[in-house]
Amino acid sequence: MDLEQRFKEEFKCSKCGNRGAVTKKLAMTGTGLSKLLDMQNNRYLFVSCRNCGFTEVYNTKVLGSSEVGMDILDLFFG
Repeated sequence: MDLEQRFKEEFKCSKCGNRGAVTKKLAMTGTGLSKLLDMQNNRYLFVSCRNCGFTEVYNTKVLGSSEVGMDILDLFFG
């Protein structure tokens, strides 16, 4: 099961207690060389409550999700 699906199934909002979630991935450049080359190697997963909109942000590298292929494509296609 992928990371997004797991969050959708196991999510419980810490603000309102709702069980429904929406997820969105976001990639950003860092500093230095990655910024110069427009390499978006910082990847995050945003998980939002369907009821109240409260959003939690997770660093996918910390959670163990690796998208090396996307880093390589980003290097060539910006």
